[in-house]
Amino acid sequence: MNLRHDYRSAVVRDERFLGHKTGLTHPENPNRLKAIHRLLDREFHDLKRVEATPATLEQLEFVHTPGYIEKVMKTAEQPMTSLAPDTPASAMSYLAAWLAAGGCLNAVDALMGGRIDACFALVRPPGHHALPDRAAGFCIFNNIGVAALYAARHHGLTRVLVIDWDVHHGNGIQELFYQEKGVLYLSSHDILLYPYTGTVEEAGEGEGEGYTVNLPLPRDLKDEEFLGLYKDILKPMVEGFSPQLIIVAAGFDGHRQDPIGRWDLTEAGYGGLTGLLLEAASGVGRPPILFVLEGGYDPPSLARCVGEVLGVLTGKAAGGANHFGESPRVAALLEEIKKVHGPYGVWI
Repeated sequence: MNLRHDYRSAVVRDERFLGHKTGLTHPENPNRLKAIHRLLDREFHDLKRVEATPATLEQLEFVHTPGYIEKVMKTAEQPMTSLAPDTPASAMSYLAAWLAAGGCLNAVDALMGGRIDACFALVRPPGHHALPDRAAGFCIFNNIGVAALYAARHHGLTRVLVIDWDVHHGNGIQELFYQEKGVLYLSSHDILLYPYTGTVEEAGEGEGEGYTVNLPLPRDLKDEEFLGLYKDILKPMVEGFSPQLIIVAAGFDGHRQDPIGRWDLTEAGYGGLTGLLLEAASGVGRPPILFVLEGGYDPPSLARCVGEVLGVLTGKAAGGANHFGESPRVAALLEEIKKVHGPYGVWI
């Protein structure tokens, strides 16, 4: 089915995110956002903007320890600092990190206030690997973790769905909510890539049992299989959980041209996935959706992927997907997921 959606959409865009310098050879560099900005100027110049302002210390402490936040602050005005072996920081990285988290919080306010239906926070540094007390995997602050907890504490939400389609497992998000039932976390990823976590059996603990859903997917994955799996999972998950807010960890490093990922997806696949999400959301009253940029390290294909998502959101492109693949390996994974999660009764 090909449907056209018309979400009142906005973006978080700020040139100060470019101030996070990581070195000429680091994959997470300012060229990523520069490519996206050129796309916006060319094709989506009429989109509303949500301002990026720094998160407060109290808001960052929803997730991060005071000692770690102080460590980030101490990188200010230093030419280059290493927060982790793979996560460098430059003189203005601290500001970009504070703005990334704060921009997501401003987006939550705009969404919950009804001013917009969807927002794409085009932020960096990314966040889904960041842990309470340390940086990891190019990530400094856990932007989505801070946003989900802010939505709960400031707006009183009790059901937030986080969908992580980055090729890497969002271990930082999983750890944060592993024992919580207020956030249902779905991650599809290549378990053979960093951080090498996210097995099907990792399904939550205590009150959070059944609220973590991991889809470790095979390499050389193509659009048809990817969409076929999500087609079978998204609708029952969204209808079963009935989220008040959906947050997407929008990583595009599964694209076939990405230098880090090992999947074989195209920008059309991400457009189709966005359409599936919107179709599922339409069945539960169209809850607001926040997309937060995570991975994607080939700037030209990254920009095209972002363009596909925005095109579907704004109705410039059809939001359905005609090609769903049935493959034995994906069917086997789906059966395994149902076997693990059926007893919990959270969404199956």
